[in-house]
Amino acid sequence: MSADEFDPEIERLFARTPHLSDAALFNARVEQRLQKGSRVRVLALGLAGVIGGAVAIRETMSVNLGLTGGDGVVAGDALGQGIRSTSLGIQSSVQGGLDQFGLGSLELGSLGGMQMFWIAAGALIALAAAGVMKLSQEM
Repeated sequence: MSADEFDPEIERLFARTPHLSDAALFNARVEQRLQKGSRVRVLALGLAGVIGGAVAIRETMSVNLGLTGGDGVVAGDALGQGIRSTSLGIQSSVQGGLDQFGLGSLELGSLGGMQMFWIAAGALIALAAAGVMKLSQEM
């Protein structure tokens, strides 16, 4: 048998699937297991989503950065000062970078903590969306 005859013969043999006597029962059991697992998975993911959403909403509504001085624990005041100094350091470095690009008039200090949080969250979401788009184009 030459190579030209061998390849089509192999393709014909693998194109025909052997018929098994319990194929229908096997298919029914596999479908039943898939449906059972899918119901449990949907329930678990839905419950986790509801709980996670409730926690996220509760935490978002009760955010208090507490960066202003007042009565409180000394460690809390020290932490607040550390956050403020870190924030000012980051702001000055970003402002220096903006000055290099000619955008020195852009004021970041006027934005509050929550505004900066949402700006950063939006940037991360945009970055994630761009990554998903690139990944989907590669597939």
